[in-house]
Amino acid sequence: MLDQTFYNPSEGRMTFDDVIKTLVNVMEGQPGQQFELLIGTDSSSTTNHIDLVSAIVLHTVGKGGRYFWTRKRERKTASLRHQIWREAWLSFELSQHVMKRLESESLLQFNLEIHVDIGENGRTKELIDEVVGMIIGNGLAVRIKPYAYAASAVADKHT
Repeated sequence: MLDQTFYNPSEGRMTFDDVIKTLVNVMEGQPGQQFELLIGTDSSSTTNHIDLVSAIVLHTVGKGGRYFWTRKRERKTASLRHQIWREAWLSFELSQHVMKRLESESLLQFNLEIHVDIGENGRTKELIDEVVGMIIGNGLAVRIKPYAYAASAVADKHT
C-alpha cells in the first residue's frame, strides 16, 4: 500500500509520503478547525480481474475537502462476499498506515472513519454485521451506505 501511487485531482500523481505531508499541512494550517479523515474502497470487476480503488478523504467540516486515491488490480475473486471483505480489509489496512504515520503529529485533531460500500438495500445487506463488527472490533468507527461516501462516491468515481 505504501509503495502505491496515489492521485489527487489538483496535484496529480503523489506518493504516500506526499499524501501524508498534505494531510498534515492542511490540518496544521487551520488550527481549531474540525476535520474528518475518511477511508473507503470500492471495486469493479471484469472477466479476469478486479480493480480496487481506495480513497483517503480529508473533510474540513463546513468547508469541503480534498481526496487522494490509489488503484490496485488483483485476480477476480470467487464471490461477492470475498470482494466486499477485500474492499473492507484494504480500507482497514490503509487506515492503519495513515494512523501510524500521523501518530507522531500528536497535535492534529480529527475523527477517523472507515466507509464500507455495503448497505441495507441490495445484495450486501447480509454482510453488514460481520464486516462492520470486524472494523468496530478493531477500534475504528465505520459507516455504511448511504453515509459511506468515501467508498460509494469518491472511490467509486475512479473504479
